[in-house]
Amino acid sequence: MTSEAHLETLRGEVRGWLDVHAPKGWRNARQSHEQFAADQRAWFLKLVEGGYAIPHWPAEWPGGGRSLAEQKVIYEELTRADCPRLLLSFVSTYHAAATLLECGSEAQKARYLPAILKGETWCQGFSEPNAGSDLAALKARAVRKGDVYVVSGQKVWSTMAQYADKCLLLVRTGADGPKQAGITFLLMDMKAKGVTVRPIHQIQGDEEYCEVFLDDVEVPVADRVGEEGAGWAVAQATLSSERGLTLMELSYRMRGAMHYIASLIRKNGLENDAGVLRDFGQLVTRADAACAIADRFLANRIAGIERVGDASLVKNTYSRVLREYSALGLRLGRMDEQYLAPIVFGDLNTGNFMADFMNSYAWTIAGGSEEVQRNIISERMLGMQREPKGWAA
Repeated sequence: MTSEAHLETLRGEVRGWLDVHAPKGWRNARQSHEQFAADQRAWFLKLVEGGYAIPHWPAEWPGGGRSLAEQKVIYEELTRADCPRLLLSFVSTYHAAATLLECGSEAQKARYLPAILKGETWCQGFSEPNAGSDLAALKARAVRKGDVYVVSGQKVWSTMAQYADKCLLLVRTGADGPKQAGITFLLMDMKAKGVTVRPIHQIQGDEEYCEVFLDDVEVPVADRVGEEGAGWAVAQATLSSERGLTLMELSYRMRGAMHYIASLIRKNGLENDAGVLRDFGQLVTRADAACAIADRFLANRIAGIERVGDASLVKNTYSRVLREYSALGLRLGRMDEQYLAPIVFGDLNTGNFMADFMNSYAWTIAGGSEEVQRNIISERMLGMQREPKGWAA
C-alpha cells in the first residue's frame, strides 16, 4: 500500500516539474493539423524525459512501475496544470503496449516498445464500415503466402492514422465456426506498399479519424500476435486498456474545465440568473459524481475487488456528463462560441463549446457504445437475463 506521505511527495515532484515544462498557451493557438501532431510528439517526448509518460508500464521501463495510486496523482497533476491530452500517442502507450506486454513475443516487445518511447506512433485497424459495435463481423481478409500475410480490405475510424507509423490490425483468416474464431491479430507497417490513408473531415474542422484502405498489403508472419485465428482473444487485451484509468483521467479533466463555464457566466452578466446558476450547480454536482465513480473504480482495482462492469459505469457516466457540460457551455457562449472561438484539436474540454458539443456525441460510441456498456452492466453486474441471440424484429 502506497503511503499518503509518499503520494504527497510525488505530487510535489510532479507539480514542480510541470510548473517548468507544461506547455503554455496551447488552447488559444490556431493550429494546422500538422502543427498539432508535431506539438503532440514534442510534448510526449518531454513527458518521457521527465518520467511521467508511461506510469502504467512495468517497472523496467523509464517512468513505469507506478502503483495505481501514484498514477492517479500524476493524472491529477497533469489536469491541474492543464496539459494537452496525449491523443497522438494514446494508441501507442495504451493499446499497443497492452497488446505487446500481454500477448506479444519477446522479439516483438524488444523491437516495438523502445521505439514507442522514441516517438513511433500507432493507430488501430479494428472497425470497418459494417463492423463497428459488432467487431466480430469484420471482413478484411488475410491470406498466408509463405512468410507473409497478404491483406485486403478497409478499416474506418482509425484515430490519427495519417500520422501513424504502425497499426494494430484485425483481419479474417478463417470462416469456419463462430465469427470470432477466424480473426487474426497483425502488426502492420503503415508505410507498406498498398496502404492508403484518407482522413475524414469532421464537422468541427478536425480530422481526428481516418479511413484505411488495404490493397494486397504484405505483413510478415513474424508480426502476427498470438496464433492464427486467436486474434479475438488478443484484441480483448487491447481494448481493456481503453477504459478505466483513461476515463478516470478524462473525468478529472472535465471537472477541471468547469472554470470555462464559470467565465461565460461572469462574461455575460448571468451571476444572478437563478436558472443558469441552477443548471451550473447541477452540472458541477454531476461532474463530481463522475469523478467519485472513477475514484471508486480505482479503489476497487487497488483492493483487487474490481467487478466486470465497473469500467463501463465510469465510461457511461463520463460520456453523458461530457455532453451536458458542452451543451451548457454552448448555450451560455451564444453566437461567439460558434463563430469566434478557435478550434483546438485533440481535447474534449477545449473551451470551444461548439466543437466540444459535437465531439461529445462521439464519446457515447467510442470505446464501446453506450448500449453495449449498458448490456455489460445489466448482464455481468446485475445478473439480469442475457440478451437473446438470433432474434428478429
